Amino acid sequence: MRRTDALLCAGALSMACVPALADSTVTVYGRLNTAIEYTRANTASDGTALASGMRQSNYRSVFGLRGEEALGGSLKALWQIESNLSLDTGEGQIAGRNSRIGLQGDYGLLFLGHWHTPYTESTMGYDPYYPTTAGYMALIGNGSASSSDNVENTSSFDRRQKNIVQYRSPRFGGASLWLGWGLPEERATAARNPSLYSAVLVYQRGAFDASIAYEVHRHYQAAGRNDDALKLGVAWQVLSGTRIAGVYERLHYRTASGDLQRNAWYASLVQRLGAGSLRLGFGFAANGTGASTDTIGVVRSGPQTGATQWTIGYDHPLSKRTALYAYYSRIDNKRNATYDFAINELGIAAGADPQVFALGMRHTF
Repeated sequence: MRRTDALLCAGALSMACVPALADSTVTVYGRLNTAIEYTRANTASDGTALASGMRQSNYRSVFGLRGEEALGGSLKALWQIESNLSLDTGEGQIAGRNSRIGLQGDYGLLFLGHWHTPYTESTMGYDPYYPTTAGYMALIGNGSASSSDNVENTSSFDRRQKNIVQYRSPRFGGASLWLGWGLPEERATAARNPSLYSAVLVYQRGAFDASIAYEVHRHYQAAGRNDDALKLGVAWQVLSGTRIAGVYERLHYRTASGDLQRNAWYASLVQRLGAGSLRLGFGFAANGTGASTDTIGVVRSGPQTGATQWTIGYDHPLSKRTALYAYYSRIDNKRNATYDFAINELGIAAGADPQVFALGMRHTF
């Protein structure tokens, strides 16, 4: 076949495919994000010292496909497959991050898959360092579970849940209701039959966002005992170049040895400065309270079990998709506290103060 004929045939075939694909779209997207970090921690309460060092850290880089298909009227099918990429080690996992299939129409969005809980997603946009080493998950949520079912991680309220069903209502006057159910699929291996319920009321109007979130972990610590968390968040674009946000959270664990509670707060400021933006974050975790003698994640009851975290950095865009950034973050633990960075942790002992200085690059496509 001559070259001209081949081109004409290819063109005819591509045109023949257009009607079949006219009501469908597929998007390739991703985020590449990594940094060189210098880390250190001062001597712990028991005299344990942690050597300082240099490392390259991956900030949850991703590669994904998503699409939708019109099904008639307002109804459409949605799908997404998002995979982990580790630029520092070359590792990855297909569908290791937010992946789903669902239907959306006039009555809202219903989907099934592997996804951030509504509780987690409601405020993670309020942290300008999510999801880096400096992310607020060090104090808010009691750690970060990048992927978990009802038995793999029973402490964190910042989590991506396997086998989850979610519903998100349409907006009514700026308000929307998000619901999630982590199915109890571990009954065969965990007789206590654990499951998860998550709900958020979100309000978004103009420059103002607010949310109230509540999540229950049924039978996570022991049969017949439920853990729960309440979180309030607010963000406001005060001026065209200034955004402030705040989060309050109360965690309540019910263990075999008694109750364990902890309060925490987080505030952030993003201020346009020159071509880029100055980014500040501050978190405070109070002492744990309650009769429980257990340590859940890093939360424990008693005096000197709280911590603070502060982060300062600058983000400089090179284009709409590429940016360079630098930041310094420090966690100050009280004598009996073991708060560490939630991702890329250092592995500290009680009373030590982990610190990180990072120089990084981010590209989205």
